Amino acid sequence: MTAAQVRGFIEALRRANPTPRSELDYVNPFTLLVAVVLSAQATDASVNRATPGLFAEAPTPAAMAALGAEGVAKHIRTIGLWQGKARNVVELSRLLVERHGGEVPHEREALEALPGVGRKTANVVLNVAFGEAAMAVDTHVFRVSNRTGLAPGKTPRAVEDALVSRIPSDLLRDAHHWLILHGRYVCKARTPECWRCVAATWCRFPDKTPPPVMKPEKRRLASG
Repeated sequence: MTAAQVRGFIEALRRANPTPRSELDYVNPFTLLVAVVLSAQATDASVNRATPGLFAEAPTPAAMAALGAEGVAKHIRTIGLWQGKARNVVELSRLLVERHGGEVPHEREALEALPGVGRKTANVVLNVAFGEAAMAVDTHVFRVSNRTGLAPGKTPRAVEDALVSRIPSDLLRDAHHWLILHGRYVCKARTPECWRCVAATWCRFPDKTPPPVMKPEKRRLASG
């Protein structure tokens, strides 16, 4: 895409959703961090079903560390990879208390030093909790960026760098949400719903899917 096409694509998503937000439920940077760690290879909906009880019992890093892996696990068994995630949540909570006074750090390096926190998770926290124009590349963002021609790349980091360099700075922070939601609900993995895409004019995908063919309703024979 050209620079004008990139802006047109992103602005179309903005018009459709002017105030995007994360679909994970959280109340502060700590609960957001835990929710994002739990969401790896799991849906936001499954995390949101599991975390109310967890956050009620352990709303702070100190409480989460004291709860222990078994205590965390009882709340998150419905989430994929729950055993490892329970251990990571407890250990990252312990380190937050030990190294950061119980606060979530604002620095990428400090975030990525926590168990279960990679670049994508750090970017989400920096973007959502601290308002930075960080671009988290999950499977949805990676797919949309490559399929549409917005920011092609062979790796998540390559796509991230391309998005950061191509998307206008005034749109970059919210673009994180727009691209995730667009990939989740419209530009889907198996069959993109191109016929209802608000940004189709700028999309470079050559095999746009047509609207589904509606089967005609069968007429009922009048009785009597």
